[in-house]
Amino acid sequence: MKSLSLPVDAFITDNLIYKRALTLANHGKSAPYERLEFLGDRVLGLILADMLYHHFPKESEGDWAMRFTLLAQEGTLAEVAKKIGLPKRIITTENTLRLNNSILSDVCEALIAAVYLDQGIEKAKNFVHMWWTPLLNRSHDTIKDAKSALQEWAQKRQEMPQYTVISRKGPDHAPQFTVEVNINGFGQAQAVGHSKKDAEQKAAKQLLDSLSGE
Repeated sequence: MKSLSLPVDAFITDNLIYKRALTLANHGKSAPYERLEFLGDRVLGLILADMLYHHFPKESEGDWAMRFTLLAQEGTLAEVAKKIGLPKRIITTENTLRLNNSILSDVCEALIAAVYLDQGIEKAKNFVHMWWTPLLNRSHDTIKDAKSALQEWAQKRQEMPQYTVISRKGPDHAPQFTVEVNINGFGQAQAVGHSKKDAEQKAAKQLLDSLSGE
């Protein structure tokens, strides 16, 4: 299995559980990796939550939730899978599946579960920390761009997002704004932030995710 030298090889042993994690079934049939994917999703979630708790101690739970969604989504998992060379380790007779982001995401989670079961939580943490730490701050940049992205989405449909401040609570030095964004005929979302601009960005991200089906 290790004839090639890839970053993922540092986490793979001779345990047969890795073959289960990396083997796809033909023609969409069920495969062993699917059960490992279920576990890997939970292991990844715990480690990411712990990372956010320690890296961003001053942020709110809402901020953490936004970052978590971006870090655990299919696109991020597929990106990590490609960086570590996972497509070359996938066992399948259908080579086109190696480029399928949904499958790459699932197999990446299955691999995390295999590492956890074979080598323990610390080794699984090492894996996630190594490849997700560089992505932590980039997730914040994505949140910043949410209003612009939502406006572009709406303009293509000849609409414009409408933002409304629903409430303002808290003292002047630590206010909390609840903002609602609405696109006529398409949907709406609410979010809370420490400033009006912050709440608008978070509401825009929530609505954009909903409209994009993520």
